[in-house]
Amino acid sequence: MGLVEDRERFREVGEDRREDLSAFITHGDLGGSAPDRIRIPIKVVDLPAFEYDRRDAGGVGQGRGGQPQPGQPVDPQPGDGDGSEDGDGDGDPGEEGGDHEYYEMDPEEFAQELDEELGLELEPKGKRVIEEVEGDFTDTARAGPKGTLDLDEFFKRGLKRHLATDFDGEYVREGLFVAGADVDDVFAWARGKRIPVSRAWIADAATEVEAEIGGPVAAADRWASFAALESVIDHEPVAVRIRRDGLDGVPFRREDERFRHPEVIEKRERNVVVVNVRDASGSMRETKRELVERVFTPMDWYLTGKYDAAEFRYVVHDAEAWEVDRSDFFGVQSGGGTRISSAYALVAEILEEYPFDEWNRYVFAAGDSENAGNDTTEGVIPMMESIEANLHAYVETQPGGSAPNARHADEVERALGDVDNVAVARVAGPEDVTDAIYRVLSTEDGPDGGERR
Repeated sequence: MGLVEDRERFREVGEDRREDLSAFITHGDLGGSAPDRIRIPIKVVDLPAFEYDRRDAGGVGQGRGGQPQPGQPVDPQPGDGDGSEDGDGDGDPGEEGGDHEYYEMDPEEFAQELDEELGLELEPKGKRVIEEVEGDFTDTARAGPKGTLDLDEFFKRGLKRHLATDFDGEYVREGLFVAGADVDDVFAWARGKRIPVSRAWIADAATEVEAEIGGPVAAADRWASFAALESVIDHEPVAVRIRRDGLDGVPFRREDERFRHPEVIEKRERNVVVVNVRDASGSMRETKRELVERVFTPMDWYLTGKYDAAEFRYVVHDAEAWEVDRSDFFGVQSGGGTRISSAYALVAEILEEYPFDEWNRYVFAAGDSENAGNDTTEGVIPMMESIEANLHAYVETQPGGSAPNARHADEVERALGDVDNVAVARVAGPEDVTDAIYRVLSTEDGPDGGERR
């Protein structure tokens, strides 16, 4: 095996040894990644390389100035503890950090791997129209260049009209030979049999019959009545006659013309706005905030990789709510109380900038489930019902399990647990993080989402 192949093998081993995705999410340093670049540590495997001796030595085992004699001190070499720049010298240990290797992936690759890891099947929906393009010539209009005349459609429309207006002329003409019948009587009889004949046509035919019999049609008496005529002669449908005799031609009209033009296809952008909400009250200690970060950060990466365009807004709250940058979202803390409805009021204002018919919308909130009084039932739940979104989610971060005052998640679940676009997840420790992510992101897959496969 050559050096190039050997080096490539070592690189592949390094990538294979990168931290497992689930382990990275639950225990890794998420802050070391950027929104568009995820860095996952690799268990370092040193790549083989040549090393060259830069010391001015005369040869193997030979010091400066030739071969030393027994008992003669050897001049120290650079890097032998003399304090020179090539060695560690007397410097303080650990002043420089060691090199770390990372496997880097973009959000799209991260989303693909998380799909495989958790069994997710989220298919983003196209919303905002960004372009209209011409497709195949499948649509028709009543005007257009002559070269785009749809001959098939032209013929079908002419034939359809011809079939609708044609009739058995000989049968109708025979009605003029009913004793005592005039033009109006024959017209009424024919129309009663749903024969599409005009009175003018019957009048012209009556003129011909009068010429034949040498008198008015009322004097003709071949048939005693219309019933007697019908008992002897059958009306022949137009379709039967055409199948037997064929068509000499189809009388076309300008109104039958249809011109082909290209179908207009709307290209829609798969876009999303995510509003992340976090409790910043005094009860949200560092451990709870870290659990929020471990759930929300991978979901941000995931949705960035899934959608063509993704925007993120960040809201924190205690008894009041305010918007912050992402860099402040996971760290900010206040000493105030908690009123979660204040955050949803701000969310509603933010989402006015993103019409639901143009944007996919996600509202993700997290906290320790502590809320003031009846704020959940009287404030939060009605607003969650009124704010249109693909998905509402609440993630309870309560290390070690629930607390006596942690009622918000339970109340949301009781009120909205059967609603397809609402998810509630609970995180008591890092081991619950990936389950919570699946619980939230799988909810939009369908009403059966929520159980890890």
